[in-house]
Order: sequence, then C-alpha cells, then structure tokens
Amino acid sequence: MEDVKTFTYLGSIIDEHGGSDADVKARIGKARAAYLQLKNICNSKQLSTNTKKFPPIIGRFVPFIAVSAANCINIPCMRSAELTEGTPILDENGEKLGKSTVVGRRAVSQVVLSRILMASPGMTILPFVMQSLEKQKLLIRYPWLGAPIQISLVGLMLSLVTPLCCAVFPQISSIPFHKLEPDVQAHIKEIRSDRLPSVVYYNKGL
Repeated sequence: MEDVKTFTYLGSIIDEHGGSDADVKARIGKARAAYLQLKNICNSKQLSTNTKKFPPIIGRFVPFIAVSAANCINIPCMRSAELTEGTPILDENGEKLGKSTVVGRRAVSQVVLSRILMASPGMTILPFVMQSLEKQKLLIRYPWLGAPIQISLVGLMLSLVTPLCCAVFPQISSIPFHKLEPDVQAHIKEIRSDRLPSVVYYNKGL
C-alpha cells in the first residue's frame, strides 16, 4: 500500500510537468526502479546487524553512506537517456554537433560526485563535532538541544558548501574532440570537414 501511494504521488508530480504519455511512463519507471533499489538498501537486515557491531561514531556515518548510495542510483536512473542516447554537444559558438554517450557518462559522473561532495562536510565532520559537544556540560544538562544544534550546523554547512560543490565542475564543460566515440567524430567530420573543433562543449546539468 505504501508503494502504491508513493508511485501515485510520483506520477502526479511528473504529470504536472507535462510530457507525452510515453515520457511520463518512462519517468515513473525510472523513479520506481530507483525507489525500489534504495528501499532494498535501507531495509537490509544484514546492514542493520553489522552496523550495531561498530562503535557509536561509526553509526553516525550511516546517513552519509545512504545519501551517497542514493545519489549513485538516482541520478543515473533519472538521466539514463543521456547514458544510452547521449548528451548534446556544442561547438564554441553554441551550434549543436550531435550527441555523445561518452559525454553523457562524464556529465552524469560529475553530477554524482558533486552531489556526494555537497553532503560530505555535514555528514563526515559533524559526527565528530556532535560527539565532542555531547560531552560538554550544556548538552549533558539539556540533551534536547542536540537536535536543534545539529540541524543548525547542517544548514550552515549546506549553505556554504552547496555553491562551492556546484562549481567544482564548470556548468558548461568541455572535452577534447579526439575523446569522443569514433562514430560521433565521423559525423562531425562529415558536417564540419572544413573547421573541425579541437574541443566540444556540453551542459553537465545539476
């Protein structure tokens, strides 16, 4: 029942953004695949059993592992068309030259890495900070302050780190022409034999 409600909600969101029936079904299918894979990871009894054997500080890193896994699954699923059909590539003047799956893999990988980096400070540094603060008199006396302090610190870190991590890779990135797949190179040589670009450009997405 919970799964039905989840997919009904996903369908309503996707439908609001428009698109053909085929597009909507494809998006729901990708969302369903990502959701089920993440659910299997989160519900893994073996994972829960193993984490209990580690020191408490290790348990604090479980959310970071979950977020990293979510990004590694969700982004490739939702952008699977770029992995199979390719990402549009442009010349220095913004003229479209075609699509490249090599570029698609690179763009998706860059976004996955930047998303993981966004979560890293708040989920890798903060556990040590909170472990230290919990030993101080203030939190010993008022343990309920732990949650608001942690939320505030996470919000502060995200507000600082998010724009920095988005800029790790340029929004409009480039790749040398010779690194494209042979058929794409051949297509560009056919349409631009007189002025082959040394590099091509693409929008990596967010």
